[in-house]
Amino acid sequence: MTPPIKPMTPTRMAARTALILFLFVAVFTAMLSGAYLWTRPFIEASATEEKMKLIDEVLPRERYDNKLLDDFVTLDATPELGFGEPARILRARKDGKIVALVFEAVAPDGYAGRIRLLLTLGLDGRIIGVRVIEHKETPGLGDYIEPQKDHDKARPWITQFNELAPATIDAREWKVKKDGGRFDSMAGATVTPRAVIKAVHKAALFVAANSERILASGEQKTEGG
Repeated sequence: MTPPIKPMTPTRMAARTALILFLFVAVFTAMLSGAYLWTRPFIEASATEEKMKLIDEVLPRERYDNKLLDDFVTLDATPELGFGEPARILRARKDGKIVALVFEAVAPDGYAGRIRLLLTLGLDGRIIGVRVIEHKETPGLGDYIEPQKDHDKARPWITQFNELAPATIDAREWKVKKDGGRFDSMAGATVTPRAVIKAVHKAALFVAANSERILASGEQKTEGG
């Protein structure tokens, strides 16, 4: 005769439930880890491609022949670039000689917060190009700092910085025309361009003034800011 099955006690039921949950979490975590390891190279490659697409807008690839993302110097926290953490400066080379510097800067005082910028500076101190990496400015108003959002496709607002050498221009000109400067702006949306102009001016002056140290630094070497 088959002995009667004893009902599970609350303690045994709790232990069984805990074991099932543990096994489920372990298996699910393993699956997630495996998926991450499998997709990580694709994610990194995609991120690199997107970064290079943005760099292409401020420095055409025909102007350099080195692996740009692998040739850099890291500066300590640099207020002039708007960073509270180390900042990386990429060095573009042509035939072994550095021809331009590519770096990020932050305008902390945009209308809706921080505006991240990408700049390229020639060795003569001239700005080759500027682009916005990230911002939260008002759509249809302050977002004309992006070429894609600017209605003037022939001469987007952000291209006003091209070929300017901050060290050779009176600092009073680095303002919107409404404030007595040289830069155009959209009526009713001047807070955003003011922030960008100030950040570009400060960052370009800093990098130009420190270019000798940046050029002399070894590849992937950390320098004091």
